[in-house]
Amino acid sequence: MELRKLAALAVGTMVLAAACQAGAPGSPSAGASGAAKGTLKIGVTLPLSGGARADGAPALRGVELAVAEANEAGGVGGYNLELSVLDHAVNGKYNEQQGAKDMQTLVGDTSVIGAVGPYNSAVAKVQIPISNDAGLLQCSPANTNEGLTKPDFGALDYRKNFPDRINYVRVATTDDIQGPAMSAYAYNDLGLRNILVVDDVTTFGTGVADNFQKEFERLGGTTADRIGANADTTDFVPIITAAKEKNPDGVYYGGVVPSGGGLLLKQMAQQGLDVPFLGPDGIKNGSGEDEGALIQIAGSDESKNSYATVAAIGDFPAKAEFDGRFTEHFKDESDFKTPGAYSGPAYACATIILEALEKAAAGAADMAALREAVRANVTAGTAFETVLGSVTFDENGDTSQLIISFYKVDPALKNGKGDWVFIEQQDFGGAVGGAEGSPEASGEAGGSPEASGS
Repeated sequence: MELRKLAALAVGTMVLAAACQAGAPGSPSAGASGAAKGTLKIGVTLPLSGGARADGAPALRGVELAVAEANEAGGVGGYNLELSVLDHAVNGKYNEQQGAKDMQTLVGDTSVIGAVGPYNSAVAKVQIPISNDAGLLQCSPANTNEGLTKPDFGALDYRKNFPDRINYVRVATTDDIQGPAMSAYAYNDLGLRNILVVDDVTTFGTGVADNFQKEFERLGGTTADRIGANADTTDFVPIITAAKEKNPDGVYYGGVVPSGGGLLLKQMAQQGLDVPFLGPDGIKNGSGEDEGALIQIAGSDESKNSYATVAAIGDFPAKAEFDGRFTEHFKDESDFKTPGAYSGPAYACATIILEALEKAAAGAADMAALREAVRANVTAGTAFETVLGSVTFDENGDTSQLIISFYKVDPALKNGKGDWVFIEQQDFGGAVGGAEGSPEASGEAGGSPEASGS
């Protein structure tokens, strides 16, 4: 099999494997190609139950599709693939302790040669020390907190025993780009000047809100108020009531929907605070048809003035073909039948693991050597041909694609239940917010971005 051609979608038509259909969280998926060397596993560690399912399930489906197609094509390096899917949601929210347990399970299974996930940066903080000690390749489709990878932000704390061993990579860019990107959009495109900033007091939410607020104020905007509302908050009325006295013309929510993003938006409408609602990728988690999605919780009409960033390319060249194959593969599922924001990135993570396996399979003497060779193949400068395009990782494990995509809710879609629509994407090419380096768009609305550094 020529895996790169598969990953780059050069294969125009393909019979999709039925053996990797999404099921209950934790159920493994495998093809039946009968590869001669046996079966290897790709771990998946995501929040997959309760309200958090709207975050994790679209990413899981991307991995499932990649593995199904690889098995249908004959496996990789002589091996058949299956998934080891673990759910670290507890009571409908991601849980760091369960995430740590799940990573211990994955590193303890010698047949697992790489893992996709997690979705939340707080979970990554407890998983990376475990996967790094074990030398297990871990690729996140969605983590954005800059402290996970960048030494200047404390990343070495997560790989204390092997500081020079890079095992954690991600295809999403970081919050020191994502936060300023939305602040520039709010100030320049939406004309907002006085924003209420609320965060969910988590690693991700506080960090991205800090980055948003700093750049928004640098641009000349003001912060009406900055409020921390922890992930157990269900009553946002006191926050909304106090904020209304300061006449905000927008609200930025740093956090994820299971932490209260949907409830905040719903209660804003109930209290008559009708202003644009902005947020990072944590608020873009499905359509109004999907249980636990922001639009489903708040309502389509209440969500109509909502905007979100996604820290990954949204309009990649082969998107239409990928979307078609994805929709066909999952057409019989009860939910998440169409790609989410991180379905393509999760598919890309799986592709990267499979490409690394393809290179490693011939020379490894045993399973420990194979796992290490897979990890070592994902090094700075190595190009991986993925559904997102060509991806390389820098010396810290960060992606070369420094792209932020922008979305808005259209309440008329999904038979009036509402869905997110793509507005544009911007390629920041390494620039982040600040007096000397405010990010500027290089892409046109609806068009493909220019390559970083070109």
